[in-house]
Amino acid sequence: MRHGIATHVFLQQRLTPSLLDTLVRGGAAAIEVFAARHHFDYNDHGSVMELANWFRSNDVAASMHMPLFADETHWTRHTAPTLNLISTNKGTRIASMDEVKRALEAAEQVAFNTCSLHLGLKDEQWDTRALDDSLTAIEHLKAFAGPLGVKLLLENLSNDVATPAHLIEIVKVGHFSTVGYAFDLGHAHMGQGVPATADLAAKSALELAFEAFAPAVDKIASVHVHDNNSVRDEHLWPQQDVEKGYIDWAQVKKLLRSLRPETILSLELAHELGDDAGQVVQDALEAWKLLDA
Repeated sequence: MRHGIATHVFLQQRLTPSLLDTLVRGGAAAIEVFAARHHFDYNDHGSVMELANWFRSNDVAASMHMPLFADETHWTRHTAPTLNLISTNKGTRIASMDEVKRALEAAEQVAFNTCSLHLGLKDEQWDTRALDDSLTAIEHLKAFAGPLGVKLLLENLSNDVATPAHLIEIVKVGHFSTVGYAFDLGHAHMGQGVPATADLAAKSALELAFEAFAPAVDKIASVHVHDNNSVRDEHLWPQQDVEKGYIDWAQVKKLLRSLRPETILSLELAHELGDDAGQVVQDALEAWKLLDA
């Protein structure tokens, strides 16, 4: 699998060529750019061209993560996502799709090949309305992204809409043959969407989520790698203390063997503002040692 790192690790800072160079030193052959205006201002021509020139000068694949925040005036690491492609409010749905389209326009200059999408916020419920709104959002964004050469990837989340099984159903009902998936290990580990009848003593929540993706395993284009103690979505570097609730990475490596070799394994970590950026290089190299062993 190909090594990737998401710019989420520098989400609190403006994305610069220097920070992209840092990710390459950390082993990234692919970089997922988080479309957050305080970080990568996709509305600013200068910022877009700076990013485009860097990718043209470096043999690194580019992908995008959709915007999550509408008003970033007072953004902090703890700001909750506000954009919702399947909100019950039609105005919010339209505004969210428009913001994602504005971000996707950057693909006219930056060779983004995929864009990870979130369907719903934390407590979203699965019902006919959510299915219909998901189909509408994907259809609109797919029509916009396709001519730009960008493939949409649906990401499993900690809500009842974006479970692996429901994402597969959405793609099937919509006949979205060109839409793929981003399998998020941290979200899967938190167990949202695991059937009530599941025997969590026999199989972990992450293993059950991966099994739910089995019918579409060949359409998983990216794997988001981060850890947590199964309670909070902390985006930690891979831990090795399974007894305290962290991800069993030995199990993960076995599961990932069934994925295509070209699948991107992308570190999606949190990083405190003011921490040494160079430490990211060392942490990333240590993470690859753990994952590749």
